Amino acid sequence: PESKGKQELVFEKEGVYLHTNAKRANQDTTIPGFIRIVERPALEWSPLEEARGRAPAVFYTKKVSDREEETNFDPGYEPDWAHPPQHSVPCSGQWGPFSLPLSELHSLRRARFSLGRNFLVLTSRGGHPLPPLHFHRGGTMELLRALQRYIILAPSPVDGRLFLAYPHDSGALSQSFDELQLFDDGSSDLVSRFIQDPYATTLGGFSKVTNFFRGALRPPESPLRSHPPLDTHGTPLADDEPGFELITCGAELGPRPQVSRGPPLGQWEEFLDTDGRVRDPHKVKEMIFRGGISPSLRKEVWKFLLGFYPWTSTAREREDIVRVKTDEYFRMKVQWKSVSEEQEMRNSLLRGYRSLIERDVSRTDRHNKFFSGSENPGLALLHDVLMTYCMYNFDLGYVQGMSDLLSPILFVTQNEVESFWCLTGFMELVHQNFEESQEAMKQQLLQLSVLLKAIDPELCDYLDSQDSGSLCFCFRWLLIWFKREFSFEDILMLWEVMWTGLPCSNFHLLIACAILESQRGELIGSEHDFNTILKHINELTMKLDLQALLCAAEGIFLQLDTCKVSKGIVGGRHLSILSRHVISDF
Repeated sequence: PESKGKQELVFEKEGVYLHTNAKRANQDTTIPGFIRIVERPALEWSPLEEARGRAPAVFYTKKVSDREEETNFDPGYEPDWAHPPQHSVPCSGQWGPFSLPLSELHSLRRARFSLGRNFLVLTSRGGHPLPPLHFHRGGTMELLRALQRYIILAPSPVDGRLFLAYPHDSGALSQSFDELQLFDDGSSDLVSRFIQDPYATTLGGFSKVTNFFRGALRPPESPLRSHPPLDTHGTPLADDEPGFELITCGAELGPRPQVSRGPPLGQWEEFLDTDGRVRDPHKVKEMIFRGGISPSLRKEVWKFLLGFYPWTSTAREREDIVRVKTDEYFRMKVQWKSVSEEQEMRNSLLRGYRSLIERDVSRTDRHNKFFSGSENPGLALLHDVLMTYCMYNFDLGYVQGMSDLLSPILFVTQNEVESFWCLTGFMELVHQNFEESQEAMKQQLLQLSVLLKAIDPELCDYLDSQDSGSLCFCFRWLLIWFKREFSFEDILMLWEVMWTGLPCSNFHLLIACAILESQRGELIGSEHDFNTILKHINELTMKLDLQALLCAAEGIFLQLDTCKVSKGIVGGRHLSILSRHVISDF
């Protein structure tokens, strides 16, 4: 921590604004500044021009007898999300720095105007709301973590975005992810920070929480399981996996079959009839699953795998598809290209998307020649396709990580229109990963945990014993389909294998299991704890053998598919020893 006069600076974040007008945000109505925590401890905000000058002039203090010390800060407006009108602060017409001792912080509300733009509303114990703090560059999560050095933030039972502040000596409070809502932090949210630096992100907050993911990963209670099953005496039975139909009748997985890979799909014309229609799509997919696609064919075949071309289309029909889809793409592109700067100033959603995209494009696969250099046309295409996707999918827009999904597609197709429609096909498979609630990611991590427990209970028990059973370190793997774990060339093959949908729609979970199993010798019996396990897994990047892992993942599938249970063979689509929900479409 730095020294700030006689006070020690614990935390500082730039890009935290005051908005003097609730209905309009521009240079005339926003005041940039810094948010700080000083060792006193207190939370302070200072305008940018004063941040390195004098100390904050406005202090919120506790009650003195029955008389409250008034503030000289006027928020100027009372939005619906703030506080009832009777709690408004007397107006003085001044917008200036302020400071609040943390012992006087009563509550904190997190809210947002749009995706990627969070703000906080703080209230003192005297009942005064401080000016809303708008985090234009993200950072609410980091601030909350820093605050928890001094206070406990407990979620309100009636308002999920309202947190009540308590001193650390006020008793133990649950700190699960669901309670703290740590999956919702705008441009600096869990998704983006895991992508950029999962090790530092996890060490920064997760290691201080015991069993932190158990609450977040527990699925909503099924209406069919609203009450736990009872034994013959009416006593609830143990339920290790709430909401799942586990059969605990002694499953025998049996030996794992040996699997070998095959050659890549090297011929294409032989699979087409005289009209250009693919004769046997399933056979093509099987070949791709077994060996991938020769680089020279990827540009054409990927368009079938990702739905740009229907498998049943003729060559002439595909020409028509290209014309129609080209026109549709550029009509969407012109929508955002024609927005003036003045219009964009009044469209915070579009402005936020553009800011995120520009930042992500500047750091996506820059080692690849197609995207290297400052004036590379590949970067412009990456930007334009992502901006157009925001017009295509208003509900989702752009979320950090999507640039990682587009760059290999753009590299292969080297065509703006084709890469866009291929991206839409890919997003149909993974769009739930990027939804704000993160429910799909929680569910996949839970499914992965159930799978690992079935195929390697010893490894699962070991990870549990080290507070790592939540498998949070696999978050990035599942979010962007291992994009940061393998080389660029390996990712091209891995994705085309998974796009076939063979041998099941959740094959990516089996790949994650195979990676974890490949590290069991390094983990079990070692001196690893939660932090070092996380560090070890993160350092596997670019060191994994893709072909070996594909063989292992398919072997796991075959082992599960032929699993014997005491009541008989459980195979095909059922795999009841796990759950009807874990691996679909086996």
